Parts: sequence; structure tokens; C-alpha cells
Amino acid sequence: MGVPSQEAINQFKALMDQVDEPLKRTFKNVHQGYIVETLERFLKAREGNVNKAHKMLVDSLQWRLQNGIDDILSKPIIPTNFYRGVRDSQLIGVSGYTREGLPVFAIGAGLSTFDKASIHYYVQSHIQINEYRDRVILPNATKKNGRYIGKCVKVLDMSGLKLSALNQIKLLTTISTVDDLNYPEKTITYYIVNVPYVFSACWKVVKPLLQERTKLKVQVLQGNGREELLKIMDYSSLPHFCKRSGSGSSSWSGSGSGSGSGSDTSDCYSLDHPFHQELYTYMKQQSGINEPLEPAKQGSVHVEVPLGEEAEIHKTLESELKKLRNQKSLSGSFQNFKIGN
Repeated sequence: MGVPSQEAINQFKALMDQVDEPLKRTFKNVHQGYIVETLERFLKAREGNVNKAHKMLVDSLQWRLQNGIDDILSKPIIPTNFYRGVRDSQLIGVSGYTREGLPVFAIGAGLSTFDKASIHYYVQSHIQINEYRDRVILPNATKKNGRYIGKCVKVLDMSGLKLSALNQIKLLTTISTVDDLNYPEKTITYYIVNVPYVFSACWKVVKPLLQERTKLKVQVLQGNGREELLKIMDYSSLPHFCKRSGSGSSSWSGSGSGSGSGSDTSDCYSLDHPFHQELYTYMKQQSGINEPLEPAKQGSVHVEVPLGEEAEIHKTLESELKKLRNQKSLSGSFQNFKIGN
């Protein structure tokens, strides 16, 4: 749908003015001073239906209260070496910004293994990145650009897709459901790059299961997508996997199409990358924890994921992907394909 009407926004705002004080407090962490823009996101997620959007937002705020989401940035995954394992197996990072000031999130959809920790750590890490994006990255981008920046773009690298990743469908469904229900309309475009030869067949199965508003945001680019992505961002902001000379995971491009340098091709997934260093430092500061002198006790944050309208879609997706696994004609590779908001 297009931009929600002013009447719908006014009705929605009037309903939110009536919610209990605890919900209003957590709502502040969601809207970050941009109430109308936040209401618009939830309205778009529910096709402009004010009552459905209101229920969705209230349910999300209750989820935040019940799971301590407002405090999740003060609960770093420790010790650092353990967190490094999470980062090495859940590949995500920020490579830079588009020319319009939107953060560029790079996601290693094909090579993430999710095998270094329990599901709770990966869900915790994912939510922490979402919250850091919404409470730190986007407000800073808004201030820097002098106008509201409330969304990002995502570049999904499909290199290394394997059918064995279907074993992680529960985790991926959980993460996707968290996004669908609590962080709607935070991504403008999903750019998919380095797709394997079986992608077309898989996409034919997946595409009908996605919501129309999500399908319209997906762009499958040729090869590593560098040529198209350079239309919206500078070379320095390209994810490292888009700077390679080929469409796969082989050699780097020596000089690239811009002022290539060692820092230009740094791995934005790594815990050593500035984005992850700043995020982890921020969380430790929020928690009051410095690097412990003694080994710290590990403990994940258990977040309950409510079932919603999207749950049936994900169940169907899981069923269809399992069918793909049993098709000998598609025995090549397919791993970790998921679209979340």
C-alpha cells in the first residue's frame, strides 16, 4: 500500500494515547521521537487497517515488556571469545551507507552456520543488532543527514548455499518471525547477490509464500551485484563480497571501481570490524561490564516468540523447503534463504 492517510494516522495515534503507561514507556524506545513515522510502518504492515495495526503494535510492545527488550543492549554475550564464535557463524554486518544515508546491512545467507551456540544466543544477537540499529545507527544517520532516516537496505550473499542448512529452519523462522511482528517495514530493499544455479527453481517455490509488500522489495542482481549497487552507494560502502572479481567466493578485485584499499575490502562480518567493535563496546558500557579478570559466566537471553499471522506462512515455507531437499534434481545447493523485515 502507499502512504497511510492522515485520518488513519490520527485514529491510530488516538488509540495509542489510551494505552497503559508501561506500554507508552517502551513505545518511546521504538519510535525514538518519530511517532508518526512509526505508526505508518505498522499501518503499512497491516494494509492500512487501523485496528489490526493497533493490535500488532500493542502486541509488540507487550512482547518487549515481557522479554526485557528495552534492556537487551545492556546484556552483552560474554566472554568475548564466545561472542566471536557467534559472529563467525551468524554472518551480518554494516558495510557503509547509501548516498541517501541509509545503512547497508550485509548478510551472509549462504555461509552462516549457526553452529557455535544455542538458538537463544543467535536470537539474542539478532535482536541486539535490531535494537542497536533502531536506537543508535538510524538516529545518528538522521542527525548526520538532517532528515529522518528510519530504514536500511540489506544485501544478502547467497554464496555457498547448501541444502543441509534446512536443519536451521527453526532458527531462521524464529528470527524472521521476530522481525515480521516487531520490526516491520525497516528495510527498503533486499538485494540478493551471488545466487547459485538452483536459485530460480527455489525462488519459484518461495515467492508465492511471501507477502506482497515483501516481494516488491526483493531484487535479484546479476553476479556479485557490484554494478547495480554502485548506483546507490560508493565503492567504499559495498559489502566485501560485492568487491570480488567473480560472482562466487573466489579472488578479490584488486583496485575495484573506486579508491580500493585494505580497509575497503575489510570483512564486515568480523568482530574486529568497526561496526561490531562499536556495538560490543556500547553493550558493555550499557551493562557496566569491562572485560572480566576472571572467566565470565555465559548466559543467553531467552526471548519468547509469539505466533502471528506470519506463522502459517513460515510453516508452509518450511514444508516446501523440505520438499526441495528431497528432489534429486535440486541436489546442488540451497542454504539459509529467508526474507525478513
